[in-house]
Amino acid sequence: MDNAGWHAIHRARKEDEARWSMPQRGPDGRFHPVEEVGPLPEPFVGGFQPPSPYTPHTFNSALPTPPPKDDRYKPSWPVPSAPSTVSGQNSALPSTEDSSQNTQYLYATQQLAGMTAVERSKNLRVARMDPILQFMCGPLLRYDTVDANGVWHGAALVVTADAGSIYEPHPILTYAWDPDRPPKPAPVQSQTHSRSRSRSLHQLAPHPADPLSNVQPGDNMYDNMNSMGPNAMSQTVPAQQIWVYCGSGGTFTFWRFMIHVPLGPNEMRVLYSVNNGIELGFFVPGRNQNMRWAAYSCNGFSAGVNPDDFRGPGFQSGYDPVWVDLLEKHEAQAYHVLVGGGDQLYCDALVREPEMQEWVSTKAPDKKKNYPLTEEMRFAIDRFYFNHYCQAFRSGAFARANSSIPMLNMLGMITWQKIDGFGSYPDDLMSSSVFKEIGSRGYFFFLLFQCFINLETDGVDIARHPFRSLIIGGRGPFIPFPSHSFLTYLGPQVYMLLLDCRAERKKNQVCSDEEYKVVFDCLSRLPPGVEHLVVQIGIPIAYPRMVFLETALESKLNPLVALGRAGSMGLSGFVNKFNADAELLDDLNDHWTAKSHKRERNWFIEQLQHLAKTKRLRVTFLSGDVHCAAVGVLKTYVKGKKEQDIPPAQDRRYMLNVVTSKPPNGVLTMVGTLATKTHRTLHHLDTDETMLPIFTHDPNGGSPKNKYIMGRRNWCSVDWLHPSGDLRFDIRVEKSKGQGQTEGYAVTSPPPRWTN
Repeated sequence: MDNAGWHAIHRARKEDEARWSMPQRGPDGRFHPVEEVGPLPEPFVGGFQPPSPYTPHTFNSALPTPPPKDDRYKPSWPVPSAPSTVSGQNSALPSTEDSSQNTQYLYATQQLAGMTAVERSKNLRVARMDPILQFMCGPLLRYDTVDANGVWHGAALVVTADAGSIYEPHPILTYAWDPDRPPKPAPVQSQTHSRSRSRSLHQLAPHPADPLSNVQPGDNMYDNMNSMGPNAMSQTVPAQQIWVYCGSGGTFTFWRFMIHVPLGPNEMRVLYSVNNGIELGFFVPGRNQNMRWAAYSCNGFSAGVNPDDFRGPGFQSGYDPVWVDLLEKHEAQAYHVLVGGGDQLYCDALVREPEMQEWVSTKAPDKKKNYPLTEEMRFAIDRFYFNHYCQAFRSGAFARANSSIPMLNMLGMITWQKIDGFGSYPDDLMSSSVFKEIGSRGYFFFLLFQCFINLETDGVDIARHPFRSLIIGGRGPFIPFPSHSFLTYLGPQVYMLLLDCRAERKKNQVCSDEEYKVVFDCLSRLPPGVEHLVVQIGIPIAYPRMVFLETALESKLNPLVALGRAGSMGLSGFVNKFNADAELLDDLNDHWTAKSHKRERNWFIEQLQHLAKTKRLRVTFLSGDVHCAAVGVLKTYVKGKKEQDIPPAQDRRYMLNVVTSKPPNGVLTMVGTLATKTHRTLHHLDTDETMLPIFTHDPNGGSPKNKYIMGRRNWCSVDWLHPSGDLRFDIRVEKSKGQGQTEGYAVTSPPPRWTN
């Protein structure tokens, strides 16, 4: 409470809460929602908004005023170098990045002026859908797997507003690829140039809907279908309607398109378009190539965090800087898959929906648990999820990634304010009608938007399911869905298991016996030649313990908990608003390393060790959730102090746990102090557990505060190294908040080379 500005922040939060805690009904008797989005302006599909009109600057010799943070979109196409001076009053141009971009825009339009009217028309022409579809969100891409015949399987999803769309005939998706035309490497820019330019969304290769995007020909990222060779292949597939959302703004249809591409000898770019509109593209690997992929988690900002604090100059939102960095790496060397490890979006704003206010403001835990779920609340929960997903998945650099890198997503948590550990609260609270509805609809919309699955359409029969990588487990105890795990191909030597650790979760259970049985049955059938199994588990499994903190927070004698329950000394925020337990307790109970999950965790690790030994493969865990970057390690326990560790390649128990998650929180200092401890929990399995000190320097070059934990925004780039066979995890850590540049910290997971 002594922090500078604490009172101002606290007062602002109270004023903000006051605005949405007293909702008003409109003339039609309905509440006005907090968030409601409209259709995208055609043809700017895929999350791209039209640019704002260019306004010339009047320059003088004085230094210009820095541009505002929300400086609007500026063109991204390549343009000729501008001369150092121009005639008239603007002869002395400031050497700022902003004025340089405007000058480039001016010279690009001057280049158009030198063309004939026909040439200008061709250069500015943007493909439009026929018949027209009014997009609410999309296109989104999803990767499924590659089958034994070398066929790549995936899907695209679009959400359309029925009132502005024509469905006669039904929507179609056309996709094409050329096996004789491998992608060209992106041009390498000088180090000086890359440092001097602004790192924002408009600096990426042009999106095909951008005006002037074709001024300079030869841009490999956006070749069109007409430029393919004589052996090019194309397919046209009809849309399948998988769900209809009925909201206050009308009806909205979810359309799914299944995509199947036979892999060729080389990496290929696949171009696709909906209703013959704008052509977008994604990349697939060669037949014998292990994929390059990117991973992330915690793609959002918790309640009380101002996203603008993470938005540097030139970026439209606090999300964009890190996503632009990922997309720039994608342009340099394309990623085949984008792995979401949980919390692909945050849903904190659900608490602000007007229909939820009586429930939110109910103080007594018993009354809250027994609060009746009304039809208005049901409607509001669905309305929020629909609008929030549409807005998040169609906006900025994140949307651009979703339309150009096929997604592979798992559900880490059903995240909204104070219920970010869904399943980790006591059973009576989890069984309450409002809690169950929030969790059930959250899981439904996760499957719909992130996996393109609707159980009512697709069922649970794996033999007939459209997605081949799916593993159906047991029915959740608090949501009316079975668990959805995925086992997917990432190359001849690499597979990934995305284990559903949420659908069946209880306070004393992560996954049920039924889920484990079907998952390990699928793992036992992995094809020969697989050397790496990456297990995506959401929450870290090799991570510092905080058992003493769990014990303190669970204690009835803890004075902070008692004062918080009494609302004394301003400590009411120390306890949650549902059952008056300590606020951090649900987070701690959610961890694999929590006391309530210790036995299950140890058993799970033991089973994976057995799998590694019998199938001769390396297991590596990938996780997020904990708002930092870190690497844990499990390895063979060496009993004698003078004995040396077994080399990782020869150690069948050697398992890394790569943690990539953003942004940071306030628990990291405590975690950092515990990171040096070697745990004895698995000594009965001859296994040691500790953390790796990979952060040997600060991203800006100085000495690190902690070599084990990095509390900055990050993502992870993953590729398979030839000829060693190592799987390299390059954790990309933001150098300076909001600037869109990262520093890499690499760690490798070796292939199995043990003899026994």
